[in-house]
Amino acid sequence: MSQKKLHVKQGDMVMLNKTITSAKSAGQDREEGYVGKVLKVFPEEERVIVEGVNIRVFHEKPSPSNREGGRMEREAPIHVSNVSPIDSDGNPTRVGRKKVEDPDTGKSRWVRYAKTTGEELDR
Repeated sequence: MSQKKLHVKQGDMVMLNKTITSAKSAGQDREEGYVGKVLKVFPEEERVIVEGVNIRVFHEKPSPSNREGGRMEREAPIHVSNVSPIDSDGNPTRVGRKKVEDPDTGKSRWVRYAKTTGEELDR
């Protein structure tokens, strides 16, 4: 199966398109419109981990890095369709791709741009 290109990358600021509920004990549901940073992207599964969204409780054994073990709260992945990148105005936007040529070297590369403002999302 071929891997799809996603409209978000690690480090992007994104807005939730729908409410995401967390574990009852965590009590940190996130409403539609919440803005967070993408911590990790899983292109094969089309999922992303967003900072502070979809908090779950994991039971961990003691390890050298975590001597106590116990219940740990961490973000779990959500589907990429539930988030939209935000433009410089702070509004959610769709993403387009265009080829940009570097004037110094003459080489071209693909960049993502915001459909609302037309500005480039890739740095």
